[in-house]
Amino acid sequence: MRFRFEKRPEPSRLMLVATPIAAVLLTMLLGVIIFDTIGFDGQRAVIDIFLTPLLASYKWQDVAIKAAPLIIIGLGLSIGNRANIWNIGAEGQYILGAIAGAGVCLLTAGSTGWWILPLVAAAGALGGATWAAIPALLKTRFNVNEILSSLMLTYVALQLLGYLIGGPWKDPEGRNFPQTPPLTLDQQLPVIVPGTTIHLGVAIAVVLAFAFWLVMSRSVFGFQIRVVGSAPNAARHGGFDSRQTVWLAMLIGGAMAGLAGVFELTGATKQLNLGFPSGYGFTAIIVAFLGRLHPIGVLIAGIVLAVTYVGGQVAQTTVHIPNATAGIFQAMMLFFILASDILVRYRLRIIPSAEAAAAANATGDSQ
Repeated sequence: MRFRFEKRPEPSRLMLVATPIAAVLLTMLLGVIIFDTIGFDGQRAVIDIFLTPLLASYKWQDVAIKAAPLIIIGLGLSIGNRANIWNIGAEGQYILGAIAGAGVCLLTAGSTGWWILPLVAAAGALGGATWAAIPALLKTRFNVNEILSSLMLTYVALQLLGYLIGGPWKDPEGRNFPQTPPLTLDQQLPVIVPGTTIHLGVAIAVVLAFAFWLVMSRSVFGFQIRVVGSAPNAARHGGFDSRQTVWLAMLIGGAMAGLAGVFELTGATKQLNLGFPSGYGFTAIIVAFLGRLHPIGVLIAGIVLAVTYVGGQVAQTTVHIPNATAGIFQAMMLFFILASDILVRYRLRIIPSAEAAAAANATGDSQ
């Protein structure tokens, strides 16, 4: 008996939905095996990581807070990935968005009014888009690989953040810690669920997911992105400019990452410090692929990855597993979702022994 992959006439919609679910389940199963092997209670660890944040109501607000930036960044990245434009530097754009927003906060520290928060949010989106414009320019003008250029700019953003919070933006009353002054009330996102920390950015993330779905499924721009990604030659004959698509995809991805950064600043951390870079920009790559580059899928995947963040913290306390556990599970999910992509375009066929022998003989005769 042999196995063979046969190309499907068209991609399987069933597998598009089933493989992300299977990736999560396989990650849970492998997690049990790995942690049991290295001496931890694997079953308890997996339950705490994947189920406790959903079953314990007091953890829901933590999941919502962490899901918001993942969803927003993932939505921006899904646009570029659908067009085969790979923005790997969302973490740097996330940091630059927060830096731009913090700059406006410093300038308006003595002011009050409703207009401050929209200005801060706009500065964050513009900061992220500006940082993404650099690899877009390098790609369209000099054909520089956007994967490398966007990734390398992340480390420049980290150095810029360290310089600012340890130098000109350092809080004079911060006991010499490298951090900016705390935001004023007019510079903070309002809490939308009394008694929790769930801020307006969480609601905006959900609204953005449905807005992106409408744009991608009902607009000419969405059609352009899909055609450029799946059939570049047809896109060229249809009048779609690939250079314009690069710019649009990179700027949208950068703006969304910058918006997520400024929401994290104004809604969660309330100031910039060395712990602000949280890896959301890299984790959002997994969110985009786990959500199959579909806005509603990204919304669900963002919640799933946020659960692993919160659950990882719970498991550190209950099972005493390492701090990097959440990253291990996220990496396994990405591995499984990429490995299972072959089932979307190919089906696995079992060849009986007699047929396999006949096929082998036919191959030998032809040689």
